[in-house]
Amino acid sequence: MKQSNDATSEAAVIEATGPWPFITRRIHRRADGSLAVWSSRHHRKGLALPEVARAAELAETLVRCLWMPRRLNWWIGTVFALGSTLFAAASILSLAPELAASCGVTPLGVNAIYFAGSLPFTMAAYLQLFQAANARGFPGVGGGPGRRPRLFGWRPHDSGWLSCALQFVGTILFNFNTFDAMIPRLTWFEQDLVIWVPNILGSILFLASGYLAFIETCHAHWAFQPRSISWWVVSANLLGCLGFMVSAVYSIVLPGPPNSDAVTTAVACTLQGAICFLIGSLLMLPEATAADDA
Repeated sequence: MKQSNDATSEAAVIEATGPWPFITRRIHRRADGSLAVWSSRHHRKGLALPEVARAAELAETLVRCLWMPRRLNWWIGTVFALGSTLFAAASILSLAPELAASCGVTPLGVNAIYFAGSLPFTMAAYLQLFQAANARGFPGVGGGPGRRPRLFGWRPHDSGWLSCALQFVGTILFNFNTFDAMIPRLTWFEQDLVIWVPNILGSILFLASGYLAFIETCHAHWAFQPRSISWWVVSANLLGCLGFMVSAVYSIVLPGPPNSDAVTTAVACTLQGAICFLIGSLLMLPEATAADDA
């Protein structure tokens, strides 16, 4: 079966599948009788790499993915990786205050690193949303290459666009959350209001976004597809979203002395989430090489 992302009004849909209520995979029959497969994530990102490369091809793929500045997917993965690295670094310094002190990093400095890490997250999330907003439509539905670029778009019935939109809003909430964490001498109520509330809301949006990206790639509410590099990308990101969600739950500030166990758990889960996001971001780089063949 020949795969293609071509959008032609002559192609008739003979199969449409996906996790309810979304359609994430379609098979079209062209006028000449040939078949074309449309897959939501690959179409949205201009990819065509269904399986992990063989070992003999892996080294070449890894070399190619190190520098592809002309590809938007490469920038998205690279900028996400930068944000993840900063979050991981801040979490390690929080868990090891002796290390932070030896590096001359104060608690305020640690919070500043978190805030700095939130900025690349927002930048990469917007690039991903922009990409989803300007992806071509289904074959025969329009949205061709000559249309005017859209800054945000509106595709709530598209699981890929919805995932990107929720993630983008979540990153903005993390901007507020991490910036407000640098404000000194807040009461427990003020901390919950300006730090914890954006944190928990952003984490909920991240979790929803991560699951939508997962089902978009799997074409089902759950699937195990270890031969697909895209599956590894969305699975790592979903685990990162779960880590951030648990961290947000444990980050609530209650009256009285701080609970050191809860604080440690929250930071440890942030570190776990950041590492998973870093893995997912780095895997997006070899995934982006598939655009050469799309």
